[in-house]
Amino acid sequence: MDVISQNLDTSSDLELSIILPARNEEQALPACLASLIDQSEPGFFALGEQWEIIIVNDDSTDRTREIAVDAAASHPGITVLDAPPLDLSDRGGFTGKNNACWAGAQIARGKRLLFTDADTIHEPRDLSHALHEAEKHKAALLSYSPRQIVTGFWQHAVMPLIFSELASVYPSKQINDPDRRLAAANGQFLMVERDAYFSVGGHRAVGTKVLEDVALAHNIKRGPRIIRFRYAPEALSTRMYRTTEEMVEGWTKNLALLFPSPVALALWRVLDVLLFFGLPALALGLPWLVSWQRYVILLLWARTLWRFYSRVARSNFPVRDILISILGIPLFVYLLFRSVHHHRIKKAVAWKGRSYNTTR
Repeated sequence: MDVISQNLDTSSDLELSIILPARNEEQALPACLASLIDQSEPGFFALGEQWEIIIVNDDSTDRTREIAVDAAASHPGITVLDAPPLDLSDRGGFTGKNNACWAGAQIARGKRLLFTDADTIHEPRDLSHALHEAEKHKAALLSYSPRQIVTGFWQHAVMPLIFSELASVYPSKQINDPDRRLAAANGQFLMVERDAYFSVGGHRAVGTKVLEDVALAHNIKRGPRIIRFRYAPEALSTRMYRTTEEMVEGWTKNLALLFPSPVALALWRVLDVLLFFGLPALALGLPWLVSWQRYVILLLWARTLWRFYSRVARSNFPVRDILISILGIPLFVYLLFRSVHHHRIKKAVAWKGRSYNTTR
């Protein structure tokens, strides 16, 4: 593990260590770092005095490393290191992100560790508010689901479908209930007590997991410890994917793991499309129907609309995106089947130029 630049006095513990894994993030990293650096609050929460940023360069081939080093040169409290070499053939090894997160955790000195992604933008005082929230709820792990920034028609249409299903499968109320076994977290913002993190083996214990954030949340909650997870648009936003191709690759990696019955989910969404467009076609296109029969079919159609859109509204996306989401179902179904195919048949998924064996 090669530490490129370290600006902190290592003699005392800090309140918070931010660990930022970054692989080929030259487009996103500058804005993310600017939003984190601006979190400093003079006299209360100063970078280099109460908290630190650790950027872990994950074998980037673009300007990610250069951007990180420049930031460290300008701001005391930022440390940059290169992640250890990754052996993808080692069944007991790491995925790239887990490898980078674990490397950063080894040198972190904060009482709490915040793992966040380079594609996130943090609102002012996000960090101090999160620390207060974790203390208030006595949460060993606090995780936020960010406001999603999407571009292009397919992202606007498909992302609400995915996040509405996530809200259905992982309701915050159950996740936050210590008497329920359900656990989940979002790796874009995952704040965890240092002692709790290392006591369960941190990212090393989930090193081969593609869905490492959910696996880590399960380990923490089994501790047993309190975890807290919620939608937090006031805290941060993220642009997960910049192109449709990135979106296809990213959700292929995750969907089959996120949903307990992805094939059944795909078939239900196909039924939604058939009812959405088929019922009004029946009501208006069959000449032998009498008036009351047409009204019954249209009432069924109205119920289909209400059920579909009330479900998609759980995504917390804008109304426009929710309205056009019906048109995203064919791509959503394709992504579900594609993810199942890669995980269960090909036994491999790709992400950021690497291929991972899903049987590890």
